[in-house]
Order: sequence, then structure tokens, then C-alpha cells
Amino acid sequence: MITILLIEDDNSLGYILKEYLQMHDFFVVWAKDGEEGLEKFNNGNFDICIVDVMMPKRDGFSLAVEIKTTDPQMPLIFLTAKSMKIDKLKGFKVGCDDYIVKPVEEEELIARIQAVLRRSGNIRSSKERYTIGRFDFHAKNQVLTLNEASIHLTQKESKVLEMLCEDMGELIERDSILKSLWGDNSYFKRRSMDVFISKLRKYLEADPEVRITNVHGKGYILEIITNQG
Repeated sequence: MITILLIEDDNSLGYILKEYLQMHDFFVVWAKDGEEGLEKFNNGNFDICIVDVMMPKRDGFSLAVEIKTTDPQMPLIFLTAKSMKIDKLKGFKVGCDDYIVKPVEEEELIARIQAVLRRSGNIRSSKERYTIGRFDFHAKNQVLTLNEASIHLTQKESKVLEMLCEDMGELIERDSILKSLWGDNSYFKRRSMDVFISKLRKYLEADPEVRITNVHGKGYILEIITNQG
């Protein structure tokens, strides 16, 4: 699943873009100023950053320099109300991959994101359905089905389960889930994730061969335990 760091200080635009992108199967972490954006970037695991140019505390240009210094390959799109050629040139000079002038056309933004990801090689294959023992998990619709019974998962439950499914049978590090879906690995975020893992275990217990194993101090393994007689 593609994870986007959206850094936008306009509450209305930020909310609209986050909701729209998530409707199109992206997972979005939203930061509301440059400093928060840098903190989330340093503590997260992202496929692409969408950065507003004019922001309080830290502007998009200086933030882009920080991001590209940390990860020169990180794809980056600027959002700006400025259409001046000199600003666009400055954006490309600091390493942005594309530049969109507000007001943002949502469909154009999706197309630009996909184009930048293709050029960068950051598009990862993402399945819509997974088989988990006797369960069918439809990740896009956030539905877990066993026989005729269906459980509608929350977005976060679905994202956690999808990450476990992507590496089924293998250890997925706790910090990897936390940084991808919560943005950091603080104590309260760890406790929150524990609650989601517990809920998923409860949903999956209808098939006794399905198990989420806790590897102490490291992470989790989603595995199918087949009884050998």
C-alpha cells in the first residue's frame, strides 16, 4: 500500500485531500506545518511526500532540502498558490519531482502522484484480496469473511491486517507497523497498536489454524498452523 506524507497547513484543503486520497486506496499521514511534517517524516516510512510551499514554522522549500538530504530518492510534489516561474524553478532546484498550483484538481493530483511514483520506481504491487486460512480478506473493501459471515473492519484494522498479510508467515517488525500507520513508536502509539492486534486476533479466532504470534521485543507473525494429525 502506498503511504503518503501530506504536509498542508490549510485545514480545509488538508482534510479534503486526505479523504480523497484515502478513497483512492492511499494511506495518508497529514502534518499541519513544516516542523510537524519533518518530525513525521523522520519517524515514518513513506513512499511519497506532498508538501505545501507556504507554511508556518518551516516553509516547503527548506523542508524539501531536509527531506532530500535524509533520503535523496524520496519522491516529492509541491502544492502552492504561487504560479511564478521563479518559484517553480526554485522548487525543482531543491529536488521536487512535480509542482501543482492551487486550487488542486483532485483527479489531476492522483494522476501526478501515480506518474511520479512510476518514474521513481516506488509503486509497489498491492493485492486487493488475501486468503487467511479459511478467511477471505478483501483489503480494498475492508471486509473479512468466513463462510457467510462478514466483519467490516475499520480503516486502521484493515491496514494492520494488510501489512501482516503482505509478509504472511514472516516476522514483521513492530516498529515498521508503528511508523507506517501511526507515524512514530511512542508508548501511547504502541498501546494503541496492541489494541488493534487484540481486535484482529478476536476476529480471526473463528479459524483455530490462524494465529497472530507475538515475537517478544520484535514484532508479529501472521501464520497458519496446520495440525499434523
